Amino acid sequence: MSLKTTPLNTLHRELGAKMVPFAGYDMPVQYPTGIIREHQHTRDQAGLFDVSHMGQVVVSGPGAAAALERLLPADLEGLGEHRQTYSLLTNGEGGVRDDLIVTRWGPDTFFLVVNAACKEQDIAYLRENLPGLEIDVLEDRALLALQGPQARAVMAELCPGAAQLVFLQGARLAIEGVDAYVTSSGYTGEDGFELSVPAASADAIARSLLAQPAVEAIGLGARDSLRLEAGLCLYGHELTETTDPVQAGLAWAIAKARRVDGARPGGFPGADVILDRLQNPPSVRRVGLVVDGKRPVRDGQSVINAEGDTVGDICSAAFGATLGGPIAMAYLSRDYAEPGTQLAVDVRGKQVPVTVTRMPFVPQRYYRG
Repeated sequence: MSLKTTPLNTLHRELGAKMVPFAGYDMPVQYPTGIIREHQHTRDQAGLFDVSHMGQVVVSGPGAAAALERLLPADLEGLGEHRQTYSLLTNGEGGVRDDLIVTRWGPDTFFLVVNAACKEQDIAYLRENLPGLEIDVLEDRALLALQGPQARAVMAELCPGAAQLVFLQGARLAIEGVDAYVTSSGYTGEDGFELSVPAASADAIARSLLAQPAVEAIGLGARDSLRLEAGLCLYGHELTETTDPVQAGLAWAIAKARRVDGARPGGFPGADVILDRLQNPPSVRRVGLVVDGKRPVRDGQSVINAEGDTVGDICSAAFGATLGGPIAMAYLSRDYAEPGTQLAVDVRGKQVPVTVTRMPFVPQRYYRG
């Protein structure tokens, strides 16, 4: 099956990117400087990411907030205009179909950004379950992310209005005369922005951003290590159809209004299971692990205690370039999940020592005003 391409495919190749298949797209995993340099550059200055493979969907029509609340545990009735919230499409067993960002564009209009690997299923699910609403997939839009401590200064030059946005706020703005929807959000733990722009203008806007001295192109490899350091979940790893939000450490994503004592309790798929988990904590939970030494660990490897018993499994792992060593996230039995607990990972029969640690591994630096 042929791979889809984003509007920046030609630019990636000009920049010497190593291209790989990802969620059905031909995507840059890294550029010639390499993943570690790209990671460090994003933490120190500003990185530009092509995330056009993700799904951009507009849900609109009378009662859109109430209808969407039947599919996810957010407080959309209380969400302000041009404000965003992180949420989850849950299933009937309390697991997660996908995680997404929801932005309120108007009284009855919501903009959703969903994961690339899930977007076809998500769109079908939305259409099936929201029959009275318009579901518009923005196939003609690209999505760029500018992340890092210099991102705000860069945007102040190219799009002054963007520099006024605070974390999880959006606005319709012009970038070099082009209509864009800009939000202060991202997937690295840094201050930054996501830019929804017309596909036909994406290449020119990306080149303008890359012309700024602070900005370099960043691939999927560094995107993964950056989000891991920031303690952020990746669908298919930390989040699955059989993992509930409380196990995942995402109880904060269950809005107060949707809890047992809230204004609109439950009413979303799996609510009984998830609300019960808030009262009766699950037997496993997501934790961070710092590896003792330089030997990498991998997704799927077992975490063991001093007696050699398996107490959990790794769900994501990478070299934490900011920390200077390998890190991981794992689901562990609650008995072993306290920070400071000494455990090991079984790497092909050899035990690699690890220590349970609090997340995020590096402080998040979102701009809140």
